[in-house]
Amino acid sequence: MLRTPTGGAGHGTAATVERAMSIGTVLLRLRDEFPEVTISKIRFLESEGLVEPERTPSGYRKFCPADVERLAQVLRMQRDHYLPLRVIREHLDGLERGEKASLPPGGGQGASGGTSWDQDNGRATAVRIGRSELLAAAEVSEEQLGEWESYGLVVAAAGGSYDAEAVTVARLVAQLGRFGLEPRHLRAVKAAAEREAGLVEQVVAPLRRHRNPQTRVHAEATAKELADLSVRLHAALVQTALRAVFH
Repeated sequence: MLRTPTGGAGHGTAATVERAMSIGTVLLRLRDEFPEVTISKIRFLESEGLVEPERTPSGYRKFCPADVERLAQVLRMQRDHYLPLRVIREHLDGLERGEKASLPPGGGQGASGGTSWDQDNGRATAVRIGRSELLAAAEVSEEQLGEWESYGLVVAAAGGSYDAEAVTVARLVAQLGRFGLEPRHLRAVKAAAEREAGLVEQVVAPLRRHRNPQTRVHAEATAKELADLSVRLHAALVQTALRAVFH
């Protein structure tokens, strides 16, 4: 953070000023690893108490290298473990106090696609986040999310929480929207996905009903493999159809 030097001449002052960064500079430093981060996301993380930059007398934020590293840690834990912001804040605060806190279990791109393992029940459980965290992670407005929910593109759980797939869907719908595709245009895509999921369900249903926990685990792995093959087939068929259009 920006500190007033206690001694020495302009050398220390220049070094201190150089270390103090504006929010725009912080954005540039983070974007190499996190290309989707925005200034609004940084401000949101600040409002949630994840980082506390100093303020100039005129109100401008001034970030120090430690602030940037903390933001990077927050973004990594969101991306790789998909932990709620409250859990991330508690974890980082514990580390700063010198506590040896292990990272809570979570799901993400590198960990079972948004699930954790329930040892007592022998099954996978979804890692969920709140509405404000979904809005921040997908970088969409409340109005947009409400419209997507009205079309069934994004679906909340009974308690109003969301899983990792909801964030992925929200991000993709937002990106398609930049090309003029509206939620009403995507109903056919959703219907096709539900039909594909139904086919997968038919294949794995006997395994899911089995009393052996290992067989049920095998059912989940089989469903994921079938889903991956289905997505790849869908992509290949779309490319084939487009090739016919442009040739």
